[in-house]
Amino acid sequence: QVQLVESGGGLVQPGGSLRLSCAASGSFYRINAMGWYRQAPGKQRELVATIVSGGSTNYADSVKGRFTISRDNAKNTVYLQMNSLKPEDTAVYYCNYDVYDSGTYAHKNYWGQGTQVTVSS
Repeated sequence: QVQLVESGGGLVQPGGSLRLSCAASGSFYRINAMGWYRQAPGKQRELVATIVSGGSTNYADSVKGRFTISRDNAKNTVYLQMNSLKPEDTAVYYCNYDVYDSGTYAHKNYWGQGTQVTVSS
């Protein structure tokens, strides 16, 4: 079992910055990929950014050039640096880990509890 703990959300003015963190603990063989998703009120959850074990990244078009995903393998932590924030970035942000299980080596997927990001003046 893997537990994900998110931190770093909050209220920020348009144009401001925030950094989200998501740390994993528990038992697993290896992390395959990490990602951030978000869900605004009345909307479906959407992909924000992903980073795979080799380091390749992928971003939603709406955040390209403003957000940066990174990882610290030693700490089993993924980060999302968010710059030039806009009101439309307001949402609950969730981290997601795709791991290989320590016992069966099967893929397993885990979600964080979510952290609120509000961009408003």
